[in-house]
This record gives sequence, C-alpha cells and structure tokens, in this order.
Amino acid sequence: MTWEAYEAVAEDSSFEARGRERMALSQGIDRLERLGKGGPLSAEDRIETLLYVRRLWAIFIEDLSHPENGLPEQLRADIISIGLWVIKEADRLREERSNDVMHLVEINRVIRDAL
Repeated sequence: MTWEAYEAVAEDSSFEARGRERMALSQGIDRLERLGKGGPLSAEDRIETLLYVRRLWAIFIEDLSHPENGLPEQLRADIISIGLWVIKEADRLREERSNDVMHLVEINRVIRDAL
C-alpha cells in the first residue's frame, strides 16, 4: 500500500468515526429532549437515557485519554473536562438532585455540531 493510499484510508476511517460519534450524540440528544419535555417516560426510561449519555461520554473520555489520540493535547483535555461535567450532571439528574436537562442537551449539541 502506498503512503497516499494509506492516508486516504486513514482519512476515510476518521471521517466515518466522526460520523458514528455524531450519530451517537444525536441519539443521546433525542433521548434527553424527550426527558426534558416531561412526557410519559417511565423511571426505567429516565435512568436508561441518563446511563446512555454517561456511558457514551465515558467512551469518549477513554478515547481522548489514549496517548495515540490525534487531537491536540489541550483540546483533548478541554473535551475531557466537558465529558466529566456531562457525566456529573447526568448522575445528578439520575439521582434527582437536578432537573435541568436542557444544559445537557445544549452541550451535547455543541460537541456534536463541532465534529
């Protein structure tokens, strides 16, 4: 495989990964929006939604923490900080110490739209 071919495959792979990340964030945003509307969600649906968001960000943080992650170090640190905040807020919502879902929706949208 030539270097140019390898770069093209790596670039396509990176593009596909960002697409999957956008889709996963969109799914989390959709779930959070339903939760924020206060519709007929069971306690199980509420917990499942918040655990989905928590697990998603745990995966992002793990990836960002990996030394071979290609993003600049400061950007990785900033996104990790955001992820830790998201996890903390999801836990607060799950434990019913907060009811402000819209902040989670907004920050997830910002991150998704930046991908």
